[in-house]
Amino acid sequence: MKDRIRVCLILEGSYPYITGGVSSWVHQLIQGIPEVDFVIYSISPKGNQELHYTFPDNVVEHFDLVISEKAKEKRKRVTGKREILKEILEMHRQFENETVPEMERLLKLMPRGYYLYRDSVRSDEGWSLITERNQKMNPVYPFSDYFWAWKSTHDMMFTILGTDPPKADLYHAISTGYAGLAGIVATIRTGKPYMLTEHGLYHKEREIEIRRTKMIRGYQRDMWIKVYNMLSKLTYRYAEPIISLFEYNRRMQVELGAKEEKTLVIPNGIDTERYLSVKREKREGFHVGLVGRVVPIKDIKTFIATAKIVSDVIPEAQFYCIGPTDEDPGYYDDCKLLVKSFHLEEKFRFTGKQDVRKYYAFLDVLMLTSIREAQPLVILEGFCSGVPAVATRVGNVPELLDYDEHFLAPSKDPEKLAEGVIYIYRNRDKMDAIIERNREKVVRFYDRNKVYRRYYRLYQSLSGGSKWQE
Repeated sequence: MKDRIRVCLILEGSYPYITGGVSSWVHQLIQGIPEVDFVIYSISPKGNQELHYTFPDNVVEHFDLVISEKAKEKRKRVTGKREILKEILEMHRQFENETVPEMERLLKLMPRGYYLYRDSVRSDEGWSLITERNQKMNPVYPFSDYFWAWKSTHDMMFTILGTDPPKADLYHAISTGYAGLAGIVATIRTGKPYMLTEHGLYHKEREIEIRRTKMIRGYQRDMWIKVYNMLSKLTYRYAEPIISLFEYNRRMQVELGAKEEKTLVIPNGIDTERYLSVKREKREGFHVGLVGRVVPIKDIKTFIATAKIVSDVIPEAQFYCIGPTDEDPGYYDDCKLLVKSFHLEEKFRFTGKQDVRKYYAFLDVLMLTSIREAQPLVILEGFCSGVPAVATRVGNVPELLDYDEHFLAPSKDPEKLAEGVIYIYRNRDKMDAIIERNREKVVRFYDRNKVYRRYYRLYQSLSGGSKWQE
């Protein structure tokens, strides 16, 4: 009898330390495939974080790599340092020529447990590499800007390159970036298969964040953006299959260099039976809810501004922000002040983390005001429960809402969002057919048990040494 498949899930900055979104998806995937043993390889910004999930029984190992901390070298003497640094320089040159380099030679030259932190700047070869790159790429800004940007970006990559991956039958990264790089290291060092699932497009998301950050500017900003772009291209070279949640993102992956024949769409799924069981109970008044963490990416402030506009038109309206409030205390405080400034204290509630089904039972509208999403599960949950949605035009949301402009708005546009809510309020006779159509779509295409079976078949074919197949 063949042993159970051992899958290493590689995650950056999410499960098991952050709730919601990708973390929820990962936790449910593990629970949904009990036939598989999972190893969690988390890449974290700091150590000793509090676990926000209790691991299911089929999680057999948790390996946490703190990327911000320098690892202790296991080997004091390493031969071939010059060749290693020459190989890194050659990889840089290939990227400049829009060629995605191979990494087999670099990892063959680098013994496990060897980290390039010191040699990359203290050896003659390393210093020549940095000064050459500075002269070529950074002729205007001070050398110190280039040096510290190079050091900070590369030290984190050196941590991953020198770290031994956990043992597994196959490796499954849940983003590109540093998780993607860890997957490359694992597949080259072990010879085991490597696959990728992207919920969003990591390099695009990081670029947005970097451009909004005032602390990172000039060449530091440019270098970080180039590094994330490079890591995505490298991941696309080595991972197969490359999975996205919807067709638009699959096409974006191909544009960045993923081979089309390696790409595959597997949408998010939900427990349809769980939400079909919700018993709708109409309450007096008009009830509008947002399910999500109170964090900037969910743009709760726009939800509050929308609530103000809607409240002026629909006096009986009540609003609920349903989700954890402890992830960004400063942002939560700002949101509470905004509610107070709009005099919405009697109409707007922060519920904290809840069983969302009790709210789906009476909500008249589900809102999503995020500035970035992939394929939000909350819309699927609401549809299955019988709640129509008004949302920002992000990720796969337009497709989920059938591209109906009554229910879609640009990000940070509370007026247009309010129009959607008011439209539902004034056209309740038209909503029954839309609600039923939405429910049927979710049951047909987004049942998570079907999604888990697809992943299980992929795990079976890859771990068995075959080309991936569903």
